[in-house]
Amino acid sequence: MIDTELSPIYYNDVLKFVQQHYLLPHPDVFTNIRTTKADGAHVLSFVASDPKRLWHLDVEMTAGKPFQVKIIPKEGIPEAALEEVREDLIITVQLFEENIRKSTLYFAWIKGEKIIPEEPPSAKKKTSNKLFTSSMLLLYMILFAANIVLFIFLGIYGVLAMLGIQLGFVLLADKIYLRMGRWRISKESPAVHILQYHLPTEELREFQTRYGKDIIVQMKSEVYEKTLALGMEPTCELGEEILSKYGVKCTPERRSAKVINVYEIVKTAAEKFRMPMPKIVISNSTMPNAAATGPSPSRGVVLLTTGLLTQLEEDEILSVVGHELGHLQGRDPLILFGLSSAEFLLRISVFLPILSLSPYLYLFISMSIVYFVSKFFEARADLLSAMKLGQPKALAEGLRKIGFRMLQHERIPSYKIQSWLRWDPHPPTYFRIDRLERMTSPTEVKHPLIQSAKDVFNGFRSAF
Repeated sequence: MIDTELSPIYYNDVLKFVQQHYLLPHPDVFTNIRTTKADGAHVLSFVASDPKRLWHLDVEMTAGKPFQVKIIPKEGIPEAALEEVREDLIITVQLFEENIRKSTLYFAWIKGEKIIPEEPPSAKKKTSNKLFTSSMLLLYMILFAANIVLFIFLGIYGVLAMLGIQLGFVLLADKIYLRMGRWRISKESPAVHILQYHLPTEELREFQTRYGKDIIVQMKSEVYEKTLALGMEPTCELGEEILSKYGVKCTPERRSAKVINVYEIVKTAAEKFRMPMPKIVISNSTMPNAAATGPSPSRGVVLLTTGLLTQLEEDEILSVVGHELGHLQGRDPLILFGLSSAEFLLRISVFLPILSLSPYLYLFISMSIVYFVSKFFEARADLLSAMKLGQPKALAEGLRKIGFRMLQHERIPSYKIQSWLRWDPHPPTYFRIDRLERMTSPTEVKHPLIQSAKDVFNGFRSAF
């Protein structure tokens, strides 16, 4: 099955997109391509085989919510080939959805909260999120350089002062993040309401040229006052009354809506982890993202974006929240603060001669090691989510959806190795997905961090 956020009007277009952009460009691999109709649903059928015709398999893809994919393997087909076809289809559907998002008007509300326009993805926003969330590793790396400067001019006193400042950031990260102007989720206002109006690309460009981006906030406010403020769920009929004033036609076929009880999802995850209920903030951003911060589980803050809530199903959202609670339960920000501080103290004492001889080489090696070690904690967060919630495949599907672009790159052999060496605290996406899908009994893992470190080392070694 392939879940989709698309409205039914696009189901047949998805099959055409798969045919034109995935099947037809590879005539040596895909043959007998045909489209039919069964029980009112469009069906795309094809035969996949290796170029030498040593094996082949029959595939049927039926449009719907979700899309049903039926793969009939023949004897002797490698398991890797089956997985590659399945993953290719998921990636192709995600590519189509990405194109549609460019011509979609998104509306998101939280009852009782101020209307906030969505924030487009930006380097500044990504950096801001990474500074105080999850492992806080980026913040440590920024202070990494400041430590060197202070040590040169102030000696050990400068080092101690910077370590104190760094610890202050860790201890106050939750309060800092709560002041960054996002929606708050509470028991009284537990749900996020999301509507999508899919427009042809040309119509959207004309709309934005005529009214500008600020009009979206006004439209959202008007829709809100006519629906949620009166205790009614938004419908196309109610939306049409408002949208028609701006020259936008709402038809049921181009509209999709969902209501996500975020409070209940996070509460369920917190109960499974036996943790206090964390505070919840929502960022109205189309970029799918989730993060957590806080010096301890009792002062945790979980951040979710509306882009994540739009693209993922509720079981996938739950598993992603579980990953973030894994960071809080493991006190990862404090642990990585201790590791980075220990590295710096060793640098100015034991390794100072090496640093003096080749500072760039030392910094490259030390930072690469810090980032590689941080992968242990990200892998542990995946494992803890699987252990506590018992849904490793749901987390794998969520990672596929939000990381499909990365999966494309990681299929290139040279990039697969590079994905392990880049300065990113997360292990490669393909590794995380494969590992989660192999988990048959995650509750039996006694030492999650040790097991995760072993898995990361084995995954890194197998990339060569």
